[in-house]
Amino acid sequence: MSRLNVMMPFLGEEEIAAVSEVISSGWVAQGPRVAAFEQAFAQAMEADHALAVSSCTTGLHLALVVAGIGVDDEVVVPSFSFIATSNAVRYVGATPVFADVDQQTGNLTADTVAAVITKRTRAVIVVDQGGVPVDLDSVRSLCDPRGITVVEDAACGAGSTYHGRPVGAGAEITAWSFHPRKIITTGEGGMITTSREDWASRARRLREHAMSVSAADRHSAVLAPAESYLEVGYNFRMTDLQASVGLVQLNRLPEIVRRRRELAAAYQKQISDVTGLRTVADPTWGTCNYQSFWTEVTPAYPLSRDDVLSRLASADVSARRGIMSTHSQPPYASVPATLPVTERLTANTLILPLFHQMTEDDQARVIDVLVDGARS
Repeated sequence: MSRLNVMMPFLGEEEIAAVSEVISSGWVAQGPRVAAFEQAFAQAMEADHALAVSSCTTGLHLALVVAGIGVDDEVVVPSFSFIATSNAVRYVGATPVFADVDQQTGNLTADTVAAVITKRTRAVIVVDQGGVPVDLDSVRSLCDPRGITVVEDAACGAGSTYHGRPVGAGAEITAWSFHPRKIITTGEGGMITTSREDWASRARRLREHAMSVSAADRHSAVLAPAESYLEVGYNFRMTDLQASVGLVQLNRLPEIVRRRRELAAAYQKQISDVTGLRTVADPTWGTCNYQSFWTEVTPAYPLSRDDVLSRLASADVSARRGIMSTHSQPPYASVPATLPVTERLTANTLILPLFHQMTEDDQARVIDVLVDGARS
């Protein structure tokens, strides 16, 4: 019996060929492949502008910078998210304010955000947690009239939909991740999409030290134009090596999402009869890519979440604890927060294996452990 991983990237010969082509070209840094990936991603996500960056975290950082968020500002974030969501707020000198999440989706709602807004609130970062689309319109209806910028953290969101469009399409600015645990990957890497040309233009400069002339333009010229540095910038670039993989992966996205939804439906069908287990599902306003297939272990189930994880491990199945609660981590322990739903979900959810290459036998191993646990 071989180990069953919680996630495996779906990569093949096309990605190998794409990287080899870039190496042969001699141009491996940010260049024509990055530009092509940006154009293709913007088209796929129905975005006006897209710019590639080194990670979703740096994308969130730049999003807050171009939105003018800084010292003395408050930014509402979910604690029920990877710590990078909150870290980006700290990077710009602002103060994270934790809001609770909806029990069914694990996402912020207009009501949970409204409960913590103050006169200092300048932005809200909403997260499509685990690929579940956030109800963006309701949050923007709350925030837009107050002049509060809504940033969408779609790290897990590629391939999910909101009211029939890709998630992020209705946001002023969105950050995306291509980490290996995400739906499509470039190894590391991220993307910013935005409807605002001024934000896109400034973010492009900032990602490469705020140079007045891009590195690609300088390197493609026989006599490079003199550059100046217009402000303090960053080194947040993506390479053409990564972008070449991203272009292939983007073409695979519909197939990957179709397969993940097929596997998720099989989980939901077979677990629905197990008393005490609740699985993640599509909300009424959109569809999930099931980047993470998380399940809540309720008191009606005979075992605790940690007991289930142990039993899965004994069957050589590598599941994971559910989404973390950032406010329980040392850097944020002093931030006041009353988050009963977040704490319940963090303590009682787990992420089951789900990946493109998963077989029926693989999935049966996972389900057998859950069904046997219900008989304990």
